Amino acid sequence: MRGGRFQSLVAEATVEGRRLALAVPITYMNDSGLAAAPLVRRFGIDDLSRLVVVHDELDLPVGKLQVKAGGGLAGHNGLRSIRAHLHSDGFTRVRIGIGKPPGGKEGGVDHVLRAPGKRERSELEVTIELAADAVVAILLDGVVAAQNRFNG
Repeated sequence: MRGGRFQSLVAEATVEGRRLALAVPITYMNDSGLAAAPLVRRFGIDDLSRLVVVHDELDLPVGKLQVKAGGGLAGHNGLRSIRAHLHSDGFTRVRIGIGKPPGGKEGGVDHVLRAPGKRERSELEVTIELAADAVVAILLDGVVAAQNRFNG
């Protein structure tokens, strides 16, 4: 599925007999909720803890991965948009650390938009693979088990 009312690239998979929908919004990051809301309706997600959002996180060191159930938005505009469109922040997150920008939060926009350096890119490639594993662990074993496995 592409674009249209879902404003996302969407694929479906089956993992150990469990249905998994994967979506990458084609909206601007700050408008991620425009993609999330119709997808939640399309796939009948009535318990938002079953919605897993994988996102970058300034508050984690580069390459650090953390699974989080609900909670604050830490100033992340994409998460803010999802909360606004779903009227809840009860979704699950897989946070991928990109580190704090040099010079503090004022440099945040430039930091998230710049291409990572070679060393960071290598670390992030490994972390993205771990993030995929975390999503599967959430699907098969639940959030708490995934937190125990990946937040160490």
